[in-house]
Amino acid sequence: MSDNRECRPQVHPREIPMADIRETVLIETDGAVVTLTLNRQAVLNSLNGTMADALRAALNQAEQDIAAGIIRAVIITGAGRGFCAGADLSDPAVLGKDGRPGGDLGDYLRRYYHPIVEQLRRLPAPVIMAVNGSTAGAGMSLALAGDIVLAARSATFLQAFSKIGLVPDAGSTYFLPRLAGESRARAMAILADKISAEQAMQFGMVWQVLPDDELLPAARAMAAKLATMPTRAYALIKEALNQSLRNDLPHQLEVEAQLQARAGQTEDFAEGVAAFLAKRAPNFKGR
Repeated sequence: MSDNRECRPQVHPREIPMADIRETVLIETDGAVVTLTLNRQAVLNSLNGTMADALRAALNQAEQDIAAGIIRAVIITGAGRGFCAGADLSDPAVLGKDGRPGGDLGDYLRRYYHPIVEQLRRLPAPVIMAVNGSTAGAGMSLALAGDIVLAARSATFLQAFSKIGLVPDAGSTYFLPRLAGESRARAMAILADKISAEQAMQFGMVWQVLPDDELLPAARAMAAKLATMPTRAYALIKEALNQSLRNDLPHQLEVEAQLQARAGQTEDFAEGVAAFLAKRAPNFKGR
């Protein structure tokens, strides 16, 4: 089924110097795993236009590397004391032309945030969010856009928008009701109370809570394992789950049938069956 991608406005990241990409988003490749680290530590990795563009450029490269079979899993985390404290309200891109609040925030979201969130959901490989410390506003939306969310015990989640007279954005009103339930989503959005990592796991927003010093090692171990698994199947799983959120049962059954037909033609399916019959461990190639 079509996802109507052709109907979406095509927004492309502006050309930014490689130095800015390397400064605001650190990129580390280890085997078939790439780790992207948000790196504006002085402001708890708050998102400004430069960081958003750098993150999108890094994700574009990751997507190309996944297509080439070079990368098979992605980790996103934050440097220092926090994952991402949301939008940097001092960013000129957020403010109006006169330097005061009142610019078109809708255009800002379409320009910087929407492409990143949509790309994370359709990226044809697993995305692990390793959430450390403060995670607020659009940073919380970014975390929830991952496939698997691991949280440090010190991590906190905050729908900070109403504190400054705004509505949740960057996908929070989409993800939260589906993950935590409508009642909790409404309370989090309206009350803007800080949620602990343990509460987030109880609410279904987080897969696992770990001691702070074990967060990145656990994320890397998980990503390394996923990178040896059937990557094409993971891509199709993501496609199926993305479509399920808007389909009724008959439509979703057909989606499953179509995607299963594609999965059944992969080299990894043939290898998985051969390994099962031979009672040996499979050697998946991600194809």
